[in-house]
Amino acid sequence: MEMIIVTGISGSGKGTAFKMLEDMGFFCVDNLPVKLADRFLELTLNSEEAHDKIALGIDIRGGENIDTMLETLEQLFDKHKMFKMLYMDASDECLIRRYKESRHVHPLYDTAGSLEAAIHLEREKLEPVRRKADYVIDSSFLLTRDLQNRLKVIFEDHSSFRNLNVTVMTFGYKNGVPQEADYVIDVRFLPNPHYDPELRPHTGNEKIIQDYVLNNPEAEEFMEKLVSMFRFLIPQFMKAEKNQLVIAVGCTGGKHRSVSVGNRLYEALKEDGSYGCNMIHRDLERNRS
Repeated sequence: MEMIIVTGISGSGKGTAFKMLEDMGFFCVDNLPVKLADRFLELTLNSEEAHDKIALGIDIRGGENIDTMLETLEQLFDKHKMFKMLYMDASDECLIRRYKESRHVHPLYDTAGSLEAAIHLEREKLEPVRRKADYVIDSSFLLTRDLQNRLKVIFEDHSSFRNLNVTVMTFGYKNGVPQEADYVIDVRFLPNPHYDPELRPHTGNEKIIQDYVLNNPEAEEFMEKLVSMFRFLIPQFMKAEKNQLVIAVGCTGGKHRSVSVGNRLYEALKEDGSYGCNMIHRDLERNRS
């Protein structure tokens, strides 16, 4: 029998992950009060219609305070050794944006007095749970399909899984450097298609631009060294148990050079397969003209 507890930071995508697990054949019970979890498992395990795969969604929405939740989870894991825990996380900036867009209220808002304080309090309290988690997924930059692929790797393919997710993000300096970037790579030294009227309307997603930007000795040497650097660094971050690494690649407008280099870097890094990898072109749509 496969049993999973899905928990984590409020607003991090636990509900979305839960629906995906249900589509994968798990018998899912979300928002279960933790005090009922042990009784629920006993009834389920002794039922004539026992399920092969069970997923429980447990978090502070169940009504208990965080300390009670932590204590009950400890007891649950001591008694049911076969449990695995999936912990959903996201950056503070991402959580604040999601709450503002959805207009939902954080469960700890009244206690903390502000959204930022509520996120900080929950993150601090849940850190012991996060450290015990078998799988940590940071959803800050994951598209729905990326999250689905990560869950499939873990719970369907049962492949080896590292908690690190690498995001390659392209951007234009004229729109500001991404605040979430761990590394910023400036590629404004490469040939700029903007000054060729025939190339200007195209983007770094197209071969004609990629050839113009990258098919020269300097660019080829640069790409070789860039890929080599991150192939060395990424395993070090995995050893340090980092969950999210954002590599920001920038040019003037975020349309040609950064997109060409970002795509090439992403293709090289995703070949590894031992960590999650996704691609975001932050400023591409606003520079279509």
